[in-house]
Amino acid sequence: MTRAPEIRVRAMAPADWDRVREIYEAGIATGNATFETAAPTWERWDASHLPSHRLVAEVAGVVAGWAALSPVSDRCVYGGVAENSIYIDATARGRGIGRVLLDALIASSEAAGIWTVQTGIFPENEASLTLHERCGFRVIGRRERIGRLDGRWRDTFLLERRSSLVS
Repeated sequence: MTRAPEIRVRAMAPADWDRVREIYEAGIATGNATFETAAPTWERWDASHLPSHRLVAEVAGVVAGWAALSPVSDRCVYGGVAENSIYIDATARGRGIGRVLLDALIASSEAAGIWTVQTGIFPENEASLTLHERCGFRVIGRRERIGRLDGRWRDTFLLERRSSLVS
């Protein structure tokens, strides 16, 4: 019997950016992962994500996915609310990497006192919707025609996960 390779989650380092960007660009190319049409520079990405909540998953020493949190607002009242992003390399999907990464990101957020993690997901991205629901997220609502991508209005589902540990 062949044993599945171990998934190792660790903090993302700046040296991971090329691989993280490559995975992100592949997600962008699907048209169902984000409204972004191009990956940002490292400097822009770095400035918009919380430094203590950036993770990569390695399989056999290769980064196969990443997850990170961004603040939803700079107003202090929203200090315990963050938005998550998670991307898995197309060749590594369906192997449990997303679940391991998202569980680790949730644990990281709760350890830091974040009480709500939210995300927006295109209805067509069924794998991401399923992953998030399995990790305790619930659909809050559908945001109809919230943005245009490639000249077409798109909806997103707004999901959130409220911590039972942080109050």
